[in-house]
Amino acid sequence: MKTLLPQLLILSCMPGFALAQDVKGNTVLAPQNVNIVAADAAMMDAGDAARANDQVAIQRNLRLMYPKTRFGMISATPLPGIYEVVMGRNVAFVEESGRYFIFGRMFDMEKQEDITSGADAAQPTSPAVDFASLPLQHAIKKVHGQGRRALAVFSDPDCPYCKKLEQELAKVDDVTVYTFLMPLEQLHPDSRAKADAVWCSKDRSAAWSALMLDGKVPKKTKGCEAPHEAVLPLAEKLGVSGTPFLVAGDGRTMPGAAAAARISTWLDAVMKPVEANVQGGTQ
Repeated sequence: MKTLLPQLLILSCMPGFALAQDVKGNTVLAPQNVNIVAADAAMMDAGDAARANDQVAIQRNLRLMYPKTRFGMISATPLPGIYEVVMGRNVAFVEESGRYFIFGRMFDMEKQEDITSGADAAQPTSPAVDFASLPLQHAIKKVHGQGRRALAVFSDPDCPYCKKLEQELAKVDDVTVYTFLMPLEQLHPDSRAKADAVWCSKDRSAAWSALMLDGKVPKKTKGCEAPHEAVLPLAEKLGVSGTPFLVAGDGRTMPGAAAAARISTWLDAVMKPVEANVQGGTQ
C-alpha cells in the first residue's frame, strides 16, 4: 500500500492546491455517519470485493485514529489503493492506513474534467468580492451574446486549466467576461511575456482567444506590458493565490476550471446585469 501513494497526482495551477500531510489530532471536522456504497456481493468480482474490504479497513482505521471526527462517504477512486473521504465541505484522498491525507481536487486529464465527488459542496467558502470595485479597465473584455451576466476571471497564459476554462467559457452565452492576466512566473517562466504580448495586441480579446484556444502567441510590442502592477496586488488583496479563479457579478467566487453548464448554472444563482466600470479593458 505504501508504494501506491506516490502514484496519486492531483494537478492544478494553484500553488499548494494539493497538500500531503500527516493528519494529527482532530482538525478535520464534519458530517454524520459513514456510508459505503457497495454492489450486491453476489455481483462483485474479486477486484470489487478487495476494494470493499479496503473501504471497511479505511473506515475502521479512521474511526480508531480520529474518534471525534465524523466522516461522510468513502468511495474508491480510479487510482488503485486511493480512496476519497468526504467530510462535510471538505474532501480528502487517503490510503488504507488513514495516516496520510491529500487535500485538493482530482482531475481526469484524458477527459479534462474534475472527478472529485460533490465538487460543488466540497468547494471552500470564500469571502464575497465587491465586483463594482474591480478595476475592469485592467482586464480584457469579451461579450458573449447580450452579456447580461458578469464574470471576472484571473488567468495565467500557460496554465493548462486556464486553457480548459477558456474552452468552456466559449460555450457560455449571455455573459460579459473580464479577464485579468495573472502570470504565475514561479510556475510558468514564459507566462509574463505572453501576457504582455496579448495585452499589447491591437485586439486583446482576439489575441487572448488565439493564444488559449489555438496556441498562437502574438508578437511582443516593445515598450508595452500588461498592467501587472495593478492586477497582481489586486489578486493578493482578494486572496487569489492561483489560477484560474472566477468571480461572479454578485461577488461569489469559484477557484479552478469547470464545465460550461456548471458555470452557467453558478452564474444564474444570482443574476445581475453588468453595471460598474463597463468600459472594461478593450481596445
